[in-house]
Amino acid sequence: MARQNLTKRALTGIGWLALMLAALIFGPAWSLTYWQGWILWFLFTASCLAITLHLLRHDPALVERRMKSGPTAEREPSQKIIHAFASVLFCAIIVVPSLDHRFGWSAVLVALIIVGDCLVVLGFWIVFLVFRENSFASSIIEVSADQKVVSTGPYAWVRHPMYAGALLLLAGIPIALGSWWGLAPVALIGGALVWRLLDEEQYLARHLAGYEAYQRQVRWRLAPGLW
Repeated sequence: MARQNLTKRALTGIGWLALMLAALIFGPAWSLTYWQGWILWFLFTASCLAITLHLLRHDPALVERRMKSGPTAEREPSQKIIHAFASVLFCAIIVVPSLDHRFGWSAVLVALIIVGDCLVVLGFWIVFLVFRENSFASSIIEVSADQKVVSTGPYAWVRHPMYAGALLLLAGIPIALGSWWGLAPVALIGGALVWRLLDEEQYLARHLAGYEAYQRQVRWRLAPGLW
């Protein structure tokens, strides 16, 4: 019964996400013939659904952890602010390109739109690899009683592979939607993610045994050779 309830809640969440995404894409664009929007909507929704179905089968505990999300779910005051700021910027990353499509502010070549779609899929793939490797990849910053440091898989390359994947995904969205102006909020949300991960590292160093040693072991935070 508990598994069925979790499945129902998770799939209902995917349904609401799909509706919200459609509203953000097609509402400001004021058009249902926005083909770039339909492709992005399908890829985003299908990726979320595929990852959720996989986790429901193989790691329902992770799904339960990720059901706790949003600024109000965060425990640290600083993270409440960061999460709220990032949520607004995520909406802007979709709304600005949709307005761009409506009013014709910029134009993106079809080949580059496809590149944007590929970045979205690649970002989701990296996030999936993180979930497969780390069952404690919660959507909020917390440390469970039995949690251990993960240093394998994508964590052997960078300390925050989920944020790296998220940045690729977010950067791909405005390009996939055919807008250059949409990259402006991507730059801002990139700053919010950096703020979040630096704050998260301080929290983990204080509360997760072995994390400081892991920091010394894996030098790079987001991109090997860069930072």
